[in-house]
Amino acid sequence: MKRLHAADFDQELLILFDAYVHGDIDRRGFLDQAARFAVGGLTAAGLLAALSPDFARAQVVSDGDPRIVTQRVAFASPQGYGTLKAYVAKPATATVTGKLPGVLVVHENRGLNPHIEDIARRLALEGYLAFAPDALTPLGGYPGDEDKARALFAQLDQGKTRQDFVAAAGALKAREDCSGRIGVVGFCYGGGIAHMLSSQLPDLAAAVPFYGNHPPVEDAARVKAPLLIHFAGVDERINAAWPAYEAALRAAGVRYTAYQYPATQHGFHNDTTPRFDANAAQLAWERTLGFFRQHLRAS
Repeated sequence: MKRLHAADFDQELLILFDAYVHGDIDRRGFLDQAARFAVGGLTAAGLLAALSPDFARAQVVSDGDPRIVTQRVAFASPQGYGTLKAYVAKPATATVTGKLPGVLVVHENRGLNPHIEDIARRLALEGYLAFAPDALTPLGGYPGDEDKARALFAQLDQGKTRQDFVAAAGALKAREDCSGRIGVVGFCYGGGIAHMLSSQLPDLAAAVPFYGNHPPVEDAARVKAPLLIHFAGVDERINAAWPAYEAALRAAGVRYTAYQYPATQHGFHNDTTPRFDANAAQLAWERTLGFFRQHLRAS
């Protein structure tokens, strides 16, 4: 079956799908409005299926790859949930090389799905201790279904969830196999969390938000970590807030680099959906790895 790309879909449909992904409309609302784009025998439900993730097809590093070691761990939640779950990946040679710089990997608004686990494994191959929490743990964890995951995510208390990610950073830094130098990379919702952590953790060594919501401008003055910020070219929902936040970062003297990737959609780095842009994703990932080498491996 031919793999579809964003260019195969009407831009209005892509905007509608983005609204669905981020909870602005429900499944029925998407299907009702998408019906006008259903042509050539393709139904609205077929359009939704075509735009939705295909995890198996896009997997880059398998969970059984002998070059890495993975495990599922629990860490304490400060919010009365008991413990939260996380997926950990590191190079198999770590027992020889010693302690590793850590990268907190923050998922989109669907919890710890197979794609984010794959991202963690990719980072492990680059020599990092990747730590990917599941914010849906209090509600049973990622349910294995994207629609159910989105519905569950809307039930989270985001104030508590943000503090759980602060706790996750502390849990990563405190691990015996971590060097104590940590960074964060996040995608969409996770990009917003990466921004938030950069203003909450004065000892964070690097933060890389991919098309994430910006914090309030007053938070910029608390950012100590260098930032590498990736934007999609066609993403008004996120991009509209950037000029004000950029001005606040400049006023605060924050070290940041921002890139916008022309003609790309929100989610362009996620290779499980048609919004994926291979060239932009590769360039953004190369820049991310270079940024982590510079800031996490510094002596």
